[in-house]
Amino acid sequence: MNDAPLPRCTPAPDCVREVVVAEWSSKKICHCLVSTSASSEHRVWADLPDNLLHLIIALLSSFHDLLAFTGTCHSWRAAVFSFPSSIYAFVFPPLHLKAGLRRANWHCNTSYNLLSNYKWHLCDLVRTNLSLRRSAPRNTPNYMRYLGCSYGHLIFSCVEHLLLVDVYTGTKVKPPKLHTNSDCVIDSAILMAPLSSSNSCLLLFSNLFIFQWQVVTNSWTEYPLVSEHFLIQIVLFKGQMFAIDFPQTLKTISLAPQPNVQEVDVVWGEDIVVGLNYDPWLVVSGDMLLMVDLVGDLISNGTFQVSRFDSSAEPAKWTKMEKLENWALFISLDRRNPTFSCMNPERWGGKSNCIYVPSASKDSDEPWIAVELGQAVYSITRSD
Repeated sequence: MNDAPLPRCTPAPDCVREVVVAEWSSKKICHCLVSTSASSEHRVWADLPDNLLHLIIALLSSFHDLLAFTGTCHSWRAAVFSFPSSIYAFVFPPLHLKAGLRRANWHCNTSYNLLSNYKWHLCDLVRTNLSLRRSAPRNTPNYMRYLGCSYGHLIFSCVEHLLLVDVYTGTKVKPPKLHTNSDCVIDSAILMAPLSSSNSCLLLFSNLFIFQWQVVTNSWTEYPLVSEHFLIQIVLFKGQMFAIDFPQTLKTISLAPQPNVQEVDVVWGEDIVVGLNYDPWLVVSGDMLLMVDLVGDLISNGTFQVSRFDSSAEPAKWTKMEKLENWALFISLDRRNPTFSCMNPERWGGKSNCIYVPSASKDSDEPWIAVELGQAVYSITRSD
């Protein structure tokens, strides 16, 4: 989610990018105006090494600071995309997206949204006075199905049409038309990298196939999907795609050298209670893959339970975590929306060892409700 210009590309006839872009020079140029007592002079900062830029990124205190950083120059923006989250961690919370999109119906393709009058609201926990409201771009199909949010883009589909909308700028990208049979129901989508990245691609998951669109090309690649259940959530962790399906089975997804959906042989720790009423969440937290489960009921006496995926054990194991230490987790009651983690949340006024859930009240000034791990969950409903 950023408003820096994207690199110019020559779109294919069936791939329209409806956003004004600016050309970048082949040289990395980044000017910073420095005032002195005698005069003002320009200094070039573009050649700072990425490891130093990553240290600076790790010290940013808000999302708006990150936007300013990415807007400085091409090389600084590239450093954000190569930011190694397994080594460093963002220390500011994600923007809260109040979208009001209808939830997916996993059994029939009926969860369509009227986009012509659709608006959304972005809230910043750090700088509440800088919240942002956006409307759906013009000339979009009236009704589209919401597939998810990935790398700051809302992803929609309507029969053969796909649409990606930048939640911060409102600009849209139209991938090529997707030609499928009537039995194919697209239920989720994920970007593998930011759209401006050279290796970015969009993956769509249906009950029958995985569809891959390499950004800027004009065609889709189709892979058969051998899976008995719908995938509820997909995350990227240490270069791999992990997914969880309806019966809480952990799976890995790979496309090379050939498409493969593999169930992970993992056991549950003896002290873990498997929730029965709600599907779990996968959360990437630094170098850990976590599963957040709700044990009990949201209204009365439910509690969150967090388990860490331990791949060093044989077989792999879910190990219960009694504390999150200096981490805070952010989840959405809509599984199509991404999960996040934040280190040292006290820096922006947050709380460690807490799970942040969207507030159920549309009029609340607080977009998130902080629930300490192990405490009962109250007054949270199933509406974001």
